[in-house]
Amino acid sequence: MKKKLSFIFIFIFLFSMVGCSKPTTTAIKKASIITKPVDTSSIPNFNKTTVIKPYGESIPVLEYHSITYQKGDPICIPIKKFKEQMEYLKDNGYYTLSLTNLYGYLMNNTPIPKKSVVLSFDDGYENNYTDMFPVLKKYNFRATIFVITGNVDKYRKFLKSKQLLEMDKAGIDIESHTVNHDNLALIPKQKQLKTVIQSKKYLEKLLNKQISFFAYPYGGYNKSAIAILKEAGYKMAFTTKNGWSSKHNGIFSLHRVWVGPFDSTSVFKNKISNPNYLL
Repeated sequence: MKKKLSFIFIFIFLFSMVGCSKPTTTAIKKASIITKPVDTSSIPNFNKTTVIKPYGESIPVLEYHSITYQKGDPICIPIKKFKEQMEYLKDNGYYTLSLTNLYGYLMNNTPIPKKSVVLSFDDGYENNYTDMFPVLKKYNFRATIFVITGNVDKYRKFLKSKQLLEMDKAGIDIESHTVNHDNLALIPKQKQLKTVIQSKKYLEKLLNKQISFFAYPYGGYNKSAIAILKEAGYKMAFTTKNGWSSKHNGIFSLHRVWVGPFDSTSVFKNKISNPNYLL
């Protein structure tokens, strides 16, 4: 009788253990299909109706320089044309991303809006503060300025440190463009390392934040330059190769979309809506 009772007790105990294990298995399965939420706080104008971009697609990163008129200069965009382009983005439901948003999408599949665009400005001209900045504030747009640090507080037409601080606090990302607009493809390794580290340290000290992104002056780079950027602690870099940014470019050799002073509204529309337009 005692043996029977012992057997029954063991059977009940084992049955209860198996029964307790089932909810655990179910919980694991449910946890594995939870999708990553969208960080709405970092993307201006995001709301619940926003259509999310599928993973693995390319994104237009617009390349600007000076916001001013100068006849025959291909890097100068008249303020009137720039205002029209920003108004077009706003009226047609585009979202402006930070480079942190872009990096998250390309490397970690972090969700972003389907109609996403990145605004980037090279060199750090003072008109980026006097003319570009007010327009972006009007629409609550994000942007990135790649700054030549050796020009800050030194030349009249380039940005001042106070202006960089003000824009950084307002959500305009300030990142590195070397110390003296150095073409990394044309200088030896030690000079490459010096210019990318010095510009990074200068901005980190000024802005009290980590500098993680870089744009190659003249689009010049090589294998050595990419290795140097990684060694210096950068996470992502941009060339001047024309096209939409894609992980397939290489995270340290991303393409951008050149915006020229003679682009019509139709051309601008095609550049930001059709990834094959520039091919």
